[in-house]
Amino acid sequence: MRFVDEATVTVRSGKGGQGCVSFRREAHVPKGGPDGGDGGDGADLIFRASDTLLTLYDFRLKRVYEARNGQPGMGSQCHGRNGEDLIIDVPVGTLLFEVDEDENETLLADLTETGQTVIVCHGGRGGMGNEHFKSATMRTPRFAQPGEPGEEKRIRMELKILADAGLLGLPSAGKSTFVSRISAARPKIAAYHFTTLTPNLGVLISETGEHFVVADLPGLIEGAHEGLGLGFRFLKHVERNRFLVHMLAAEEINFDDPWAGYELLNEELVKYSPELADKPQLEVVNKIDVLTPEQLDALKARAIADGRQVHFISALHGTGVDKLVRLMWKLYREGEAQDKGGAPGQVGKD
Repeated sequence: MRFVDEATVTVRSGKGGQGCVSFRREAHVPKGGPDGGDGGDGADLIFRASDTLLTLYDFRLKRVYEARNGQPGMGSQCHGRNGEDLIIDVPVGTLLFEVDEDENETLLADLTETGQTVIVCHGGRGGMGNEHFKSATMRTPRFAQPGEPGEEKRIRMELKILADAGLLGLPSAGKSTFVSRISAARPKIAAYHFTTLTPNLGVLISETGEHFVVADLPGLIEGAHEGLGLGFRFLKHVERNRFLVHMLAAEEINFDDPWAGYELLNEELVKYSPELADKPQLEVVNKIDVLTPEQLDALKARAIADGRQVHFISALHGTGVDKLVRLMWKLYREGEAQDKGGAPGQVGKD
């Protein structure tokens, strides 16, 4: 199934059922009064966040969703049945926007927790039967209320994946290999740019049962904030990450300006959203197995001289990976403590 993170659908709630016009007709009751029952209420249309879904692909296949109408009332004061609510499951992390006729959008909900629900369209109320309209001056009302119409809305869904760590880097930085090394995820890996076209999620589990999610996001290129390359499809998924891991491939480093890749990536983040650049970051150089010992020592010395805390690993061979994972756990736990009101510690030291 293809990863789809945007879709637009039309949704309609159910109509209310018509009230009934009826009069009691029984033996020995020649002039029974009105006994028309009420119509049932139309069904609501509800969106619900589900952790069993990872994509909005199904909504590219079906574009219209309609809830059931309420049943009409009947005689003998029998009320029509209410329509059964229609619940539409979407992935956790889905934003719902209502789109009006002028293509303006209004945010209705941000479904960030499993089981979270929102009523997007309310069902119409059922009409009252003629039994409600009898009075001392009107003993035989021959009318009833029609049911109210349901609501119809055009909804645009946008999925922003929920992950604790975002793994960023230029194409072919080795991010997918790293994720496959530290988790059970098995992303597509090949020696060419843009192997990763969609986010891949890996889950890290500690010995105590803690877990956090790492998102291997598509490679960033210069101009991504303007939509170049994978553009906004990439950048919007960074917004929900607690912290970022910036990865460069050792073979693509220019020794005259070795940290240019980090600067390019941060510049793209700032241009897209200044808040993204404020997230905690780990800078990583991957594929150190392609460097000579002299080249690696020179890079480490340059990092110290430039005051940068750069972590050197080989995801392919596992060199330095355990140490980096420990730092990622530290950032995760500091973020958890901060969310609970604790004081964050110093980031980045092992």
